[in-house]
Amino acid sequence: MMIHSLAEIHPTAIINDGATVCENVYVGPYCVIGSNVTLKAGVRLISHVCVDGITVIGEDSIVYPFASIGHSPQDLKYKGEPSTVTIGEKTTIREYVTIQPGTEGGGMKTVVGDHCLLMVGVHIAHDCHVGNHVIMANYATLAGHVVIADHVIVGGLSAIQQFVRVGVHAIIGGMSGVEKDVVPYAMVMGERAHLHGVNLVGMRRHGFSNAVIQKVQSIYKDLFNEDDHSVFAERVAKQHNSDAENESEPATQTLFDFMNVDSKRHYCMPKGRG
Repeated sequence: MMIHSLAEIHPTAIINDGATVCENVYVGPYCVIGSNVTLKAGVRLISHVCVDGITVIGEDSIVYPFASIGHSPQDLKYKGEPSTVTIGEKTTIREYVTIQPGTEGGGMKTVVGDHCLLMVGVHIAHDCHVGNHVIMANYATLAGHVVIADHVIVGGLSAIQQFVRVGVHAIIGGMSGVEKDVVPYAMVMGERAHLHGVNLVGMRRHGFSNAVIQKVQSIYKDLFNEDDHSVFAERVAKQHNSDAENESEPATQTLFDFMNVDSKRHYCMPKGRG
């Protein structure tokens, strides 16, 4: 066990041999820290936090009461393999959040990025990869193997099915069930989530110019045109070629990069299209 001299440990906390607690960490009342846990500098565990497994919590992150991090995943195939949880810097984890490690069948690691906000009751299952600056509202749930890109917002009480990918700057409305991939910059919502256009507020908030936003809107309109009954993959290829011929912009290239990756899921489409 390595506990830095500048760490503050409440006398009721339990820190098992082998754990690493760095400088300026605060471990509050009744926390339990496993033997393979690393708490980087400035981490704060308010109280009643349980951290186990091979888990790293990044600098200046804060964890609120009754969160459970790094305990065995809810996967019957898990056989105790030494998989990991890694949480980035300056991430806020609110009450009753659960984050579980990876499995042999999914890459052996679960990752949460920097500057994330995980609100009350969020669940991040095994082998998920959550990017930076992600906000997950109360009781949002990720099944196994979900990939959430940077600057995504997931509304409260939403559930995302296993192996789904959500692209950068997308927003998922509250109480949505997401069974299909969500392309970058999208806004989706609904009991079985459908595409509702471009996340204009999010793009403006993150400094995209009007010209870039209009270009993304134009591509969306052509790709997801409800009156166009051609093969969707052909529309993607046609738009990608056209975009490349007209000096592709990074935002649109990000969109096509996402759509050119092999995936286990199709895409969220406008209602009535799939």
